[in-house]
Amino acid sequence: MTAAEKKDSLIRYRLQQAKESIDDAVFLFENKRGLRSVVNRIYYAMFYAVLAALVKEPFQSSKHSGVIGYFNQHFIKEGIFPPETGKYLNLAFEARQESDYKEFSELTADEVHKLLGHAVSFIKEVEKYLGHH
Repeated sequence: MTAAEKKDSLIRYRLQQAKESIDDAVFLFENKRGLRSVVNRIYYAMFYAVLAALVKEPFQSSKHSGVIGYFNQHFIKEGIFPPETGKYLNLAFEARQESDYKEFSELTADEVHKLLGHAVSFIKEVEKYLGHH
């Protein structure tokens, strides 16, 4: 397998992770499961999509904040994706951080539903960019 084929395989794998995570989020939300779990799946769906977009980039980071920072710096500030795309990724990251680590954090079902819609759109944008739609 060539280096290009390996990268394409990794992109497909990351996009599959994103799709599975967003499907999980939809299932959990529609079945009125814990909103914290829905937020977690939303964030990871978007994060996996970002990892797919970064496969061909000269960048690596073991920290989520580093990955998000690079995405915002390269893909948003350079106009590859519209500004709201970065905003939604940041919202998902903050919501996940808050719901996982902050005591008594409560997101409303309406807030989570909106974030879910943004995540679906986000993944479609990344797929379109990568030519995998």
